[in-house]
Amino acid sequence: MVHLYLSALRFDFRCPTLQRLVEHLAETTRQPLDCYTRALYAFALLGQSRPEGLTVMDEVLTEAEEHPKTLHVLLHGLWFGQDLDEGAERLLALSSRLALATGTGTGTGTDPIVLFRLAGALRRMDRYDEELGAIDRAIGCLPPGDTSVHADLVRERSLICAARGLYQHRSPTCTLSGVPS
Repeated sequence: MVHLYLSALRFDFRCPTLQRLVEHLAETTRQPLDCYTRALYAFALLGQSRPEGLTVMDEVLTEAEEHPKTLHVLLHGLWFGQDLDEGAERLLALSSRLALATGTGTGTGTDPIVLFRLAGALRRMDRYDEELGAIDRAIGCLPPGDTSVHADLVRERSLICAARGLYQHRSPTCTLSGVPS
């Protein structure tokens, strides 16, 4: 039941509440917190762009090995957090872990959520063409009629195209004051 409630907080992006609840659990429980709960704690910290979330994430990764649900929680936290030290690079590395990269076991990266998060990392790195490819693969992985994440993927695709268009039309000598640097 605790995992269900904590996961609900995760999907509602209630990061401070999730953080406080896990900290309270850690104080009141006589046993160490399980790996998944600690991953949710890392999500709460990462989602608030708190650098200590990276430390918790690294500790969880050591124990989680290739547990897909735990890795998804960490991937989600990295994706949601901003301005984390090497956040995009960490997101890219985590999305390539075997349990996430293989999706259904085909080795082709068929999990649309992982591809969506991968695209977020690529956008942060200004790798728009690769990002567009990841989103197009994610859309292609959805079964016909599956609207669960389709709107998110289409919105991300629109953002990619807009960002790529802005990036390609920037003048390298232009500044805000209009005077070349």
